Amino acid sequence: MFRPLPVYLGWRFSRARRRNRFISFISVASILGIAIGVSALILGLSAMNGFQRELENRILSVLPHGQLYAADGPVANWQGMQSSLEAAPGVQAVAPFVPLEGLLSRGSTLKGVQLQGVDPEREMRISALGPYLDGGSLDVLKPGERGIILGQAIADKLGLRAGDTVSLLLPSPDEQGFGSPRRYAFTLVGVLRLGGQLDTLLGYTHIRDAQELRGIDDSVMGFHLKVNDVLRADRISFDAAMPLPAGFYVTSWMNSQGNIYRDIQLVRTLMIVVLLLVMAVASFNIVSTLVMAVNEKKGDIAILKTMGAGPWHIRGAFVVQGMLNGVVGVLAGGLLGALLASRLSALVAGVERLTGHRVLNPEVYFIDFIPTEFHWGDLWLVTGSALVLIFIATLYPAWRAGRLLPRQLLGEA
Repeated sequence: MFRPLPVYLGWRFSRARRRNRFISFISVASILGIAIGVSALILGLSAMNGFQRELENRILSVLPHGQLYAADGPVANWQGMQSSLEAAPGVQAVAPFVPLEGLLSRGSTLKGVQLQGVDPEREMRISALGPYLDGGSLDVLKPGERGIILGQAIADKLGLRAGDTVSLLLPSPDEQGFGSPRRYAFTLVGVLRLGGQLDTLLGYTHIRDAQELRGIDDSVMGFHLKVNDVLRADRISFDAAMPLPAGFYVTSWMNSQGNIYRDIQLVRTLMIVVLLLVMAVASFNIVSTLVMAVNEKKGDIAILKTMGAGPWHIRGAFVVQGMLNGVVGVLAGGLLGALLASRLSALVAGVERLTGHRVLNPEVYFIDFIPTEFHWGDLWLVTGSALVLIFIATLYPAWRAGRLLPRQLLGEA
């Protein structure tokens, strides 16, 4: 069977019993360091993939990508503007809205809320609330019935269940800008369970009820937009608003939630850099292992050279020996990382139950659990990068071994 000499020698060197146990210890330590670095990087990238998935599924699927808010008060005859927006390049759907910002009151408990008066049929083209909404869709909102949908955190704080009544306090300024708040009774018809910060802020009611409370008849205060490229939502929304006869303030999800997206990308980049440096340090432990292995194998190197082995045969043998140790660490780390990445959410949840400490506070973060999503591409990227670092680490000691002369080695022996 064809066996290249460097591969055969490297295999024999790696399997031979070492006289110096310290070399064995350094070798095992380098393998463990590589395995830990590889598994940690796979685990971290899987967590970042999970955060990005949850951002897209929970935030960008629920919040409008763009929002136009009337600069000069309520907009009448808005149907023509809606048609103009729907025809704008990059815009997939448009829905009118009327905001109501006030306080919810039940007993002595108060909670601020950003209530959106929406047209259920049109808003469902913008927001995919169904999977997170008790009742299944916004159709539970009926005009004139003053139904309300609230985030789970708001409902829990007020002690509300479906069918309960809650009071909405809205400002009623007088001529001097002050006045007693107006109180309106609403019935809870649905609970929004996004599992994060939005559960503490969002609420929905029917647009007709919001128009009635604000006294604006059939006018609206703005439009929600869904675009085909979420990373260009700012530009698409601005371009769509330019031809409109009324003035609008233009915002997008990047203004309210864009910091989350940027943080995910920044943490991903820093994690890759830091953990690659950790793997580089672990990989270069192989340098120490091979340098000591070269010193230990001086007699064998001299004999091989006197038998006709060239410098590149010797160099190749030590490269193979170092790579074999590195491959063991990379394979072990890859398997461990992939296994942990697939179970990360369950593992963190178990630790939270044992310690009673919550890793992500839903009042601060947009989700209340550690998500995970394993990608095979990340596995190949991490293991490939680790193998390249290991190969580079083997070059110097292998080069030194190839330069040793038989007479020098035999004289030292």
